[in-house]
Amino acid sequence: MREPPQPEDLARWRRTERERLLALRLALSAERRTEETVKIARDLDVLLPGGQSEIVSAYWPIRAEPDLRPWMHDRAERGARIALPVALAPGQPLTFREWRPGARLAHGLWRIPYPADGLEITPTVVLAPVVGFDRQGYRLGYGGGFFDRTLAGLSPRPRVIGIGYACAAIDSIFPQPHDIPMDWIVTGSAPPWTGPLA
Repeated sequence: MREPPQPEDLARWRRTERERLLALRLALSAERRTEETVKIARDLDVLLPGGQSEIVSAYWPIRAEPDLRPWMHDRAERGARIALPVALAPGQPLTFREWRPGARLAHGLWRIPYPADGLEITPTVVLAPVVGFDRQGYRLGYGGGFFDRTLAGLSPRPRVIGIGYACAAIDSIFPQPHDIPMDWIVTGSAPPWTGPLA
């Protein structure tokens, strides 16, 4: 593993790494993304076997993220409570609104849909799409800090499951004090893992 960047260089390093990882993701064929997403959904069914007590915050996919909308639809039809994150302003924590199939959608920052009329609820599980992830369970996102800011303010803290493709794996994101590790990583290319890898 390379030496950590100096603090003044870290933002530039993360920006460059983010661009590289997004290019790798976008270069995956649609067929490959679909295959891995089906496996991700299967792994989520094992990790989250159901139960009405769980409130799962999923996400609406952007930029070729794994598209879990069929999984969300299936889980909701079976009685699970599904939420979507709501980002309305930079620098603010996310809120979460309950989603049901057919819900009317509004658009927040970056035109990301969220349930226009859904009740605001607090998730017990958060599915966090990753641009990159490392072997210690840290997530590289899009750079807005929304997930870390939100998780830091939730009590009790929900379980966090990172969702991405295997090509998003890197040695380290060089975590900072505000970075919060995920509990699980699910990629569709390997068994889900939890905690730092040896």
